[in-house]
This record gives sequence, C-alpha cells and structure tokens, in this order.
Amino acid sequence: MRRIADRLGIRAPSIYKHLPDKEALEAALISDGFAEWAELCEATLRDGVDHLASLGEAYRSFARSHPHLYRLMTERPLPRELLTPGVEERAARPVIEVAGGDPDLGRALWAFAHGMVILELNDRFRHDADLDAAWRRGLEAFQR
Repeated sequence: MRRIADRLGIRAPSIYKHLPDKEALEAALISDGFAEWAELCEATLRDGVDHLASLGEAYRSFARSHPHLYRLMTERPLPRELLTPGVEERAARPVIEVAGGDPDLGRALWAFAHGMVILELNDRFRHDADLDAAWRRGLEAFQR
C-alpha cells in the first residue's frame, strides 16, 4: 500500500479513507478493468465488421496493454462480492453476444482467448511463432 501511495503522491493511510484493505483495492482495480474492457468491446461491436475477429483483437490488445491488470483480473478467484455490481456481467455480455447468445460457447471462446493471451504474456511461444495466424485460425474454428 505504501508503494501505491508513493506513486499517487499521498500517504498510505489516506488510501484507507477510501478502501478498507488491500482486497478492496484489488476488487476496485478489477472492477475498473472490467468496465474498461466492456467499453472497448461495446465500441468494437458497434464499429467492427467481423465482430469475432474484432473482439479477439480487442481482447489481445487490452491484455497486452495492461498485463498486470489483466493478470489481476484473471489469475485468481474472482472476489465477486466486492466488485461493482453488474460489471462482470457487462464485461461478459459482448463475448456471449458474439457467441450467438450461447453462454457455453462464450466460455469456450473466452478460454481460447485467455489461453492465447496468457501464453503470449508469459513468453511461452517460440520467437518465430506466427501468433496472428494462430489467433485467426482459432477464431475461425469458432465461426464454424
């Protein structure tokens, strides 16, 4: 908390005037991440021609732009009771929409995207791997 306060230019006890503990701070960051993600996806679905490809590109771009936040949002149990009400559902809605309203297919699509992103963030692919091609092929499989 001290390091966060230092970066904000405030004293650590000041944070506790707004948030009771570290868990609440993490939940606030996750909520903000979901809200930002939802806004990005909603814009993508309004403007994109190939919604599935556009959503995949947006997902990858978000995670690569915010790797620490992305990991916070996805690598541990989600503290749903501490999140801003409705934010998780709002973030999931575009994925389910692209999956034709099928929540199970939406989960499978999210699992593919998450797997690709986390492997990329963790530098698990060979340096000569064509990740753009892998994304295209993976998303094409969901269009069938």
